[in-house]
Amino acid sequence: MLKKIDHIGIAVEDLSKAIENYETLFQIKPSFIERVEEQRVETAAFKIGESNVELLQATDNYSPIAKFIDKRGSGIHHIAYRVQNLEETLKELKEKGIRLIDEKPRQGAGGKKIAFIHPKSAGGVLIELCE
Repeated sequence: MLKKIDHIGIAVEDLSKAIENYETLFQIKPSFIERVEEQRVETAAFKIGESNVELLQATDNYSPIAKFIDKRGSGIHHIAYRVQNLEETLKELKEKGIRLIDEKPRQGAGGKKIAFIHPKSAGGVLIELCE
């Protein structure tokens, strides 16, 4: 089912400062910076090997990232795995009784189709699946 780790999402309060920090620490530039209206985030991705580190800043108080930061502070928000066929994967997981946040794919950063598995079905970790 899983092809690779696509990215790790990190919630940040100030995207500009977080980008500067990554540029200074690792001497790399973001591969893209994008606003994803549907998810109420602005994101910057840093390519590291075959995967990305995705920094996420809330664009309003209703963003899941804003809620996460209010509850837990900045830090790792989710891990994303790439799958071959997202719709089929979601169907299989639902049939197995896995609790899904998204039963159908939606659009994420970089134009990817994404869906989330609820942390209660994943050992307390928010998992994003992407195609």
